[in-house]
Amino acid sequence: MKKTLLAASLMAACTGAAHAESAVTLYGIIDIGVGYERIRGDGFHASRIGQVHGVASGSRVGLHGVEDLGDGLSAVFTMESGFAPTNGERQQGNRMFGRQSTLGLDSRTWGRIEFGRQINMASELFSLIDPFGTSYNAANMGATFGATNTMRLDNLAMYHSPVVGGFQLGVGYSFNADDTMGGDAGKFATADNDRALTAGLSYSKGPLFVAASYDRLKGTAAAAGGQSKATLREYSLGATYDLEVVKLAAAVGQTLDGWFVGQTLAVMPGGSDKDFGYFKLAEGFRATSTMVGLTVPVSNATAVFGSWQRADPNSGKLTGGDKTFNVYAIGATYTLSKRTNFYAYASYGDNYAFHDGVTDTAVVTGIRHQF
Repeated sequence: MKKTLLAASLMAACTGAAHAESAVTLYGIIDIGVGYERIRGDGFHASRIGQVHGVASGSRVGLHGVEDLGDGLSAVFTMESGFAPTNGERQQGNRMFGRQSTLGLDSRTWGRIEFGRQINMASELFSLIDPFGTSYNAANMGATFGATNTMRLDNLAMYHSPVVGGFQLGVGYSFNADDTMGGDAGKFATADNDRALTAGLSYSKGPLFVAASYDRLKGTAAAAGGQSKATLREYSLGATYDLEVVKLAAAVGQTLDGWFVGQTLAVMPGGSDKDFGYFKLAEGFRATSTMVGLTVPVSNATAVFGSWQRADPNSGKLTGGDKTFNVYAIGATYTLSKRTNFYAYASYGDNYAFHDGVTDTAVVTGIRHQF
C-alpha cells in the first residue's frame, strides 16, 4: 500500500512539473578597457590613465528565473551582482546583488509587478533614447538629466502595464530609497525614510519611440545627514526616430529642489560629506536640461554615435556658483560576434557639474563580452 501511495505521489509530482515549467538562466557581462580622464579648474586638478571597467556596460553576473503558474501567470525573479573585473571587487556599495534583486509576478493580461532593488523608470526608458544608453560614464545624458543615470532604488514596488496600442505605463514606489543611508543602516522610523516615486509612459510605433518620466524623492533630515527636508523632482520627455541611415534622438527635462546623482554613488565635485550617494537637496534650485543626439549604422558591424547635452541652472543654490554646463561626446562600436564587441568614446564637459571653469575630458577604449 505504501509503495502504491509513493508511486502515485511521484506521478503527481511529475505531472505537476510538466504543467508548471520553470527555467533559471545564468548570464553576465565583462567590460574592461584603458582610459584617460583629466579634470581641470579652480580647486580641481587631477588626471589619470589606466585600466577602466564598466564603460559600455557594467560588468555583472546574474540569475533570472521564470516559473509558469498557469493561465498566463508566471513567477519571476532576478538577482544581479555588479563587479569590477580590474580587481574583482563588488560594486554598488559592496552589495551582493546591488544591480538588481527582485521577485514578482508577470501576467500576459495584467502586466508585471516586482518587489526589491531595481532601477527607476527614467533610467529604464531614456536608456532607449540616449545614443549612449546609460553607459559611457559622463557621455550619457545622466550627466545633465540626473534621474536617468541608472538610479537604483531599494525597497521598490514596480508595476509595468501590458503594451496597449503601443503605449506602456510603469509606476513604482520606494518605501526607503537607500537602506545604507544614516547611522543605523536605514533602520529609521517610517517617517524618517527617504521615500521615492517613479513613473513613466512610453509609446512605440514603427520608427518612432516617445517616452516621458517623473521622479520624486522626499528627503528627510534623519536620512540625509541633517540636510533640509525637500522634495526633489525631475520631469523628462524624449523621443527617437529611426530613419535607418541615421537614428535621431532628443530630450528635454527639468529638475527642481536638488539634483539626482544616480549611479555614481559618490559625493558630487565640491560637495561635503552630507552629499550622500544618489541625491543632493537644495531647496529653490531649478535646472533645465536638453539633449540631442544621433546614431549612424556605418555597416552591419560598426556604428558611430554622438550627443550634445546641456544643463542650465537658475541660481547658485546647489554648488554656490551653478554655471550652465555642456557635455559633448562621440563614440563608436565594432561588433566581432553576437557576444563580443570593441568600443571607444571621447567626451568633454565645460563648467562640469555646475562648477565655474571646471572641465572634464575623457577618452576610453575597451572590449565587452556577454555570456
